Amino acid sequence: MSNKEQYAQRRMSAFDAVHNVKTGETIVVPAGVGEPPTLLTALSEQRRDFHDVKVSQVLPIREYGYFDPETVENVRHVAYFFSGPSRTGGQEGWIDFIPAYFWELPTLINRNLIPADVVFSMASPMEEHGYFSLGLAADYTMAAIQKARAIVLEVNPNVPFAYGNCHVRISQVTALVESEEPVMEVGLPRIGPVQEAIGKYVADMIPDGATLQIGYGGIPDAVVMQLIDKHDLGVHTEMVGDGIMCLVEAGVVTNRKKNYNPDKMVATFALGSKKLYQFMDRNPALEMHPVDFTNDPALAGKNDNLIAINGTMQVDLIGQCGSESLGCVPYSGTGGQADFVHAANRSNGGKAIIVLPSTAKNDTISRIVPTLTPGTHVTTTKNDVNYVVTEFGRAQLRGKTAKQRALELINIAHPNFRQELTEQARRMKIA
Repeated sequence: MSNKEQYAQRRMSAFDAVHNVKTGETIVVPAGVGEPPTLLTALSEQRRDFHDVKVSQVLPIREYGYFDPETVENVRHVAYFFSGPSRTGGQEGWIDFIPAYFWELPTLINRNLIPADVVFSMASPMEEHGYFSLGLAADYTMAAIQKARAIVLEVNPNVPFAYGNCHVRISQVTALVESEEPVMEVGLPRIGPVQEAIGKYVADMIPDGATLQIGYGGIPDAVVMQLIDKHDLGVHTEMVGDGIMCLVEAGVVTNRKKNYNPDKMVATFALGSKKLYQFMDRNPALEMHPVDFTNDPALAGKNDNLIAINGTMQVDLIGQCGSESLGCVPYSGTGGQADFVHAANRSNGGKAIIVLPSTAKNDTISRIVPTLTPGTHVTTTKNDVNYVVTEFGRAQLRGKTAKQRALELINIAHPNFRQELTEQARRMKIA
């Protein structure tokens, strides 16, 4: 049977396609805009027809109907990482959470520690040899495809055909639906003077020829905006966004100086504008790979001068970073922060940089604290932390004593809190 005949045989309505899911099964969905809206809308509309079905995902983008506390016995979301649509359910307890390093999710799936019975994913149109690209998010989805009983694709001409280890053969596909709506665009957060100041400190730490891991957010975007005068930067990251695309177009990112995967940008998922998705289409300079390749510290750390830039919400005076909860209340997840902190620490000339504004709630709360709020989930440990940057400067902690760390961090705290932090450090015998 030809590829086109197989395609026609598997094409069906979304209503029929979602009924490939059986009672008690787990559907694995890619991160971010890799989620298939037509399929997930159909699942939501029919959720009361199912029983004990779970949907597992990093970073959901849309709030589908199954995000519903009244129907969790039918279809329940299980988070690998919380975002807007899933955060309330996580905090209220009707959405569950699987703690894990991002890079290890494929391993957990491969070892049957995380179930993966069905895959729902966006996909590019099939090319002449019978392959689809899952370039919007290869992440853990490629591992799930190897384990799943059923693979259901939403084929959309607006999805780029990306290169890398992100391809699925028509013979692997159980069912497919077609859609033509634009891929969801995700705009950048607002950049204010605090973000600009942090971005300037970080940009000054990035030498020509460095390889970047840089994520989504106001501070990373502020960093990108100040790299326009750099030369021969490379990219080995988990997320490719508009900022990186702009640096490529400006000739700043060339990947020429990378000593691991030279001349190639490497990422595992995309989040940005229509222009970004068009930039990705059949671009030989960009490869999308599973997260156990992009985020494996041993592999990413092969890049010399790897600069990893990640945000946090709170840092204590010993250097512990709480990046995923507000006390015991979940907010996000570990994501790739720990992966790339470990990678940068392994890298020859690497720098792991944790960024945060010095305060919250209009300067009424210090984000640099004597001890983390009780119950806070520690994301980057005291043994791993290297640089911490606020709008007041940078602290270098790796190799420093507890007393030296406390002094460094107090010096980059908001001036209104430095005396109080110093007094607390004395009580703790670290000042």
